[in-house]
This record gives sequence, C-alpha cells and structure tokens, in this order.
Amino acid sequence: MEPLVWSLSIHLIQSTNGTQLSTQNSELRTLLAGTLFIVATPIGNLEDITLRALKVLGQVDVIACEDTRHTRKLLAHYQISKPLISYHEHNESERAEQLLKRLLAGESVALVSDAGTPSISDPGYRLIREAARRQIKVSPIPGPSAAIAALAGAGLPTDSFTFAGFLPSRRGARRARLSMLKRLDTTLVFYEAPHRIRTVLAELKEELGDRDCVVARELTKIHEEFIRGRLSEIQGLVQPRGEFVIILSPGALDLAEPRHEAQSSSILEAVETQTKAGMTRKEALKHVARARGLSKSEAYRLLIKEEAELE
Repeated sequence: MEPLVWSLSIHLIQSTNGTQLSTQNSELRTLLAGTLFIVATPIGNLEDITLRALKVLGQVDVIACEDTRHTRKLLAHYQISKPLISYHEHNESERAEQLLKRLLAGESVALVSDAGTPSISDPGYRLIREAARRQIKVSPIPGPSAAIAALAGAGLPTDSFTFAGFLPSRRGARRARLSMLKRLDTTLVFYEAPHRIRTVLAELKEELGDRDCVVARELTKIHEEFIRGRLSEIQGLVQPRGEFVIILSPGALDLAEPRHEAQSSSILEAVETQTKAGMTRKEALKHVARARGLSKSEAYRLLIKEEAELE
C-alpha cells in the first residue's frame, strides 16, 4: 500500500486543482478503509513526529488515544481535526470491541498513546491481537520510542537487549522480577517514575550488582540529560524529576569479568575463567570481546594467536 499512498501524498502536495485533490483524497480514504494504524507520536519534542504519521492522522476516520486532551493539543499544533475516542487501561476491553466493530464496518482507526509507540508499556496489544484474529489489517507507523532513543544514546552494548518496561510496584514482586533478569546476557532497559527512581536504582545495585548504568531523563525535551557511571556512582546524582529510562550493562559481563580485571589478563585466560564459571567457549569469548571493546572476530583472532604461542 505504501508506494501508492506516498504517490498520492506527493500529488496532494503538488496539485492546485480542487477537483483533483478531492478525487485523490477519496482514493486515499479507500486505501485506508478498515485498517488499524499504530501511530507513534512524539515523546517530548513535537517536531519528532513523522510526515507519514501526520498524513495518517489527518485521513483516518477516528483516533483512539489514552488522553483526549493530550492528543488534542498535538493535533491542534498540526492543524488536524479528527474525532477522538478514549482508549486506556481502564476501559480497554469495552473500547476495543467498539473500535473493532468500526473497523469491520470499513472505518479506519489510528491508535496513539500519550507519548511514543502504542502498546510499548502502554495499552494497545489486546486491540491489536484481536484485530489480527479477525483478519483486520494492522499497519504500524514507526516513530519515537523512549526505550530506543535512550538505548541509542547510552553507549552500552546494543547487539542484544531486553526491554523490561516498568518494574512491579510492590518490592517483593520487583525482587522476584530482578532475580529472573539477573543472569540474562543482554543489556537491560527499564522505564521508571520520578517518585521511585532512587529506590529502584538502589534495588538494582542490591539485586543485580554494581553494573555500568545510564539514566536518561526528559528525552528530547529542553532538560534532556544522560547520567552515566556505575550504579553506586549515580544514585546520588539523579534528581527525581521528569521521566526516566534506565539502561544497565549485561550481567554476565560485569559478574564474570569485573572492570578492574578486564585488561589484566590475556584473552585466553579471561575466556578460561568464564568457561570455568559455566559459560560455553562461544559465550565466554563474546563476553570478553564486549568487555574489552573488541569485535568478536578480533577477539577470536587474538585468542587463536595466544593459543598458537603456547604450542
């Protein structure tokens, strides 16, 4: 659908003929009919919205949103006027059925959240799952995501990461969740609220160890900030204001080869240390390479060289 939609979009911008515009708008609405669009919206800076998102929001029949007041401000900024319907965690079941009926009747629906990509730590997946089950077309409109923005700017490994969203509100449940995440061989990404940020940072250090950490605050906004260091170093630096993303380095990297030891041994010695701790040779080499800022191929080349020198 996209090539035709964008072709129509170009014609709409270039055309000065009212009849032609009307015809093309009608054709575009036909293309959109019966489609559920998952539209990412800005997480702070309104200029981060995509041209395609604006196009879809301006053409759909109805926009489902968490807070109609919040979304109305975004639409007003871009001079878009469309019917809004609230869709949030407290009315999700009821609203989902209403929206599905409209989609099956041929209407187009855009789902947005207050900020970022819908269904990522926000309501939406139940509606999307049911739409797919009923053979309703679902089309994501990519755009802003706090988790991806924070990860991109963190400077921690990004080849593999786990998005854990918001941790549970009860301490016991948080400890249980962290226990499950402790040995994952990935960078960890969390969302956190200002009133809990210091408590959660302390619990992360207690449960997961003193790992490398980046706390991203107020992403894309005027007071955007990245705080970097070990968990023990940054706890007192974080001010409980704004919205937070926490990025933690992989556990196996920190637990298996502490920072002060990372460069004190040969590649071969470091790999052997980690295999004795229970890792496979492949896993051990991957962790050593990551700890030393090497590519896996370079670490492997050095390993083979060291082994050859011992023969």
